Amino acid sequence: MALSDLKGRSLVEPDDFTLEETESLFLLAEKIEKDVKYLRESCRGRLLATLFFEPSTRTRLSFEAAMLRLGGSCLGFAEPGSSSASKGESLADTIRMAACYADTIVMRNPKEGAALLASRYSDVPVINAGDGGHHHPTQTLTDLLTIKRLSGKIENLTVGFCGDLRFGRTVHSLAKSLARYKNIKMIFISPAELVLPDYLKSILKKANVDFEERENLDKSISEIDVLYMTRVQRERFFNEDDYIRLKDIYVLDSGKIALAKKNMIVLHPLPRVNEISVEIDSDPRAAYFKQAKYGMYARMALLASILGVV
Repeated sequence: MALSDLKGRSLVEPDDFTLEETESLFLLAEKIEKDVKYLRESCRGRLLATLFFEPSTRTRLSFEAAMLRLGGSCLGFAEPGSSSASKGESLADTIRMAACYADTIVMRNPKEGAALLASRYSDVPVINAGDGGHHHPTQTLTDLLTIKRLSGKIENLTVGFCGDLRFGRTVHSLAKSLARYKNIKMIFISPAELVLPDYLKSILKKANVDFEERENLDKSISEIDVLYMTRVQRERFFNEDDYIRLKDIYVLDSGKIALAKKNMIVLHPLPRVNEISVEIDSDPRAAYFKQAKYGMYARMALLASILGVV
């Protein structure tokens, strides 16, 4: 079974797991969702280290909730100032120390490539919870599971990405993963300053993915099956004026969603700022809070697999 092959492995980039392994994780997550007692206490005596060098709400809490629901325990820090990194300790040394105490490490770091570096110095599996503007593979598991659960498939879909596509690591990871599925069309909607990086466009072209780059959400939304909204990320900008100019360039409101398909799914990795109006929350197409809950099930399946309890 594909899940048995995940024991002891790190997850740094979305394609570290094969498509078969990813689909097996989804089946396990669905089983966990349907039976709250399934795998309960399976990780008793296991420890998860959560090392967050950058703020997080959903990712950190969902990993901790996942581990606790599996019967395990958590230790770690939620900001670098409470760790020896504030004293100048290197990432390699921090990881070596955490690996002495925990069975698995989940890490978020603002520097691209930090998760790969951590995996090379760790004696236990490392899970990338976001490395700068690079990747966020467990959010991708969450996104794909949500799409599968709500649409019944992850193929033959038109997926629209809107907002910050340059720095949005969740966009990068999801686009790269969707390229492995059949008949996926992607529409990338952003201002010129925040377009998808060239290296990702090259990946999509090599995979023969049908994609377009546009600037107008209103003229594109009627074609879209899954709309992935993102915030313009203040923390990625060097110039405050550029951020202020671009931050509210796209706002999904009742007027725009009226142009969309009745069964379109609206996703967002959260947190949101102004890019989705609160009036959309009551629309049946709004799935971003369901998405957050599916994230816990996806991470439960991932931890159980990596720790070899399934």
